[in-house]
Amino acid sequence: MLSAKSLFTEILDNDDSFRLFCSIAASGESQGGWENARIAALVPKDERALAPKITRHGADEDKHGRIFNALMKKRGLEPVPVPPETDYTMLLERNGIGLAHDKLKADQPLTVQDIVTYLAHSRVTEQRASEQMELLRKHFADHPDLGRAVRMISNDEDNHLAYCHEELLRFAYAGHGRDIQRILRECALAEIRVYRDVSLAVMAHMGRILGWPRARSAVLAAGIHAVYAYERAAGWRRMVSLKMPERRDALGGPATAAPEFA
Repeated sequence: MLSAKSLFTEILDNDDSFRLFCSIAASGESQGGWENARIAALVPKDERALAPKITRHGADEDKHGRIFNALMKKRGLEPVPVPPETDYTMLLERNGIGLAHDKLKADQPLTVQDIVTYLAHSRVTEQRASEQMELLRKHFADHPDLGRAVRMISNDEDNHLAYCHEELLRFAYAGHGRDIQRILRECALAEIRVYRDVSLAVMAHMGRILGWPRARSAVLAAGIHAVYAYERAAGWRRMVSLKMPERRDALGGPATAAPEFA
């Protein structure tokens, strides 16, 4: 029976597919860490109170990258180059999601509108990250090698999502509500396309590594297209709603260390 758990188990049990999975994840998390660090450094004067939270966000992402690299090292594996078609973070930027790297590499302060855009984009991508880690947590929270890492990263992603909700609501109350809803909708529709394309590319690579028969690969591809069709029709709306989270001030403290991984 083809299920999410059996699929992930097959990928995680094979060294080559596990190495590709962790390499893709580590690269994306490390890129997110750099982006947040640059945003924190360039926060406009009127929003400097946000800088420590953005710094914490970036520190968490860096930590996640180290965790995925440590998981590979524990099995005696080295990272592999990330195929461009599987690079979720790079493809998001190319599709206009997130602040342009040229802007982040400059030394000019960002505007309040830039910060609103960053938070709206993060709200969408953190929704995806939270859901993906919740799926892994559901099936592998008690895994002897992966469980602790999965639980830690999942908790962090939930914190990131809560932070985005709370800060976006603050900006909405300050008069940015219309812009926030527009950016959220545009970002969500772009993100689901990128997620579909990356999912298809990742599954194609995994299929070649694991020797999946053509029929199985076709079923998985059909499933990915079906998810996209649902998200294009209605599922994207879960990415644009805003509500005050139960976890208030989720990034208000220092980043939690992961000495057992890093």
